[in-house]
Amino acid sequence: MMSSDKARTIVGIFGNVISACLFLSPLPTFVKIWKDKQVHGFKPDPYVATVLNCAMWVFYGLPIVHPDSLLVITINGGGFAIEIIYVTIFLVYAGSAMRKKICIALLVEVIFLAIVVFITLTFLHGHKDRSMLVGILCILFNIIMYISPLTVMRRVIVTKSVKYMPLTLSLANFANGAIWFAYAFIKLDPYVLIPNGLGTLSGVVQIFLYVTYYKSTKWDEEDEKTTREVEMPGTNA
Repeated sequence: MMSSDKARTIVGIFGNVISACLFLSPLPTFVKIWKDKQVHGFKPDPYVATVLNCAMWVFYGLPIVHPDSLLVITINGGGFAIEIIYVTIFLVYAGSAMRKKICIALLVEVIFLAIVVFITLTFLHGHKDRSMLVGILCILFNIIMYISPLTVMRRVIVTKSVKYMPLTLSLANFANGAIWFAYAFIKLDPYVLIPNGLGTLSGVVQIFLYVTYYKSTKWDEEDEKTTREVEMPGTNA
């Protein structure tokens, strides 16, 4: 019979693959920005926010905070690198006002992360206390990131159209949440379990809305906006 540690490792590896696909899902957006040498109407906010989210999860997964979390480190370390590339592309092609906004946001994130690291390593001793502080902060950030798709879901309900809520992204969000929920459940880790439970629920709601409003969607109608921001909530483990 397979041990819980081995099962958790296998699930975590699948989670890494799914999360990597989710991190790479906005790639067409950045290929367009790079080719056109301008950011159009795309917003940097989700990517800047995901930089901090990934950094926090990497810190959470370190042995000095929460042992036996190597797979949490690998995917969020990779995600951090990918998000930095995305943000760098914005810095290269954005106007001065947006560039200034991004730089200020990144500076605030660095200062915040430094404060969290300092407090955790200086005043908290033992994995339980350190995991609790960093884990609670990670949960809060993930809840905030899960609020962003609510605006898209509200628009689907109001317009009865799923034109700007791609099914593939909804399925990827659901799969990502479900696999990391299973990973956390096998060897109970509430700080990974809670946000991914919410992520799974969010994915279920998005899929339900897609099925409900697919037939009423007018795919050929031109929208008032010619460009759309790709929703990138990021991963939660």
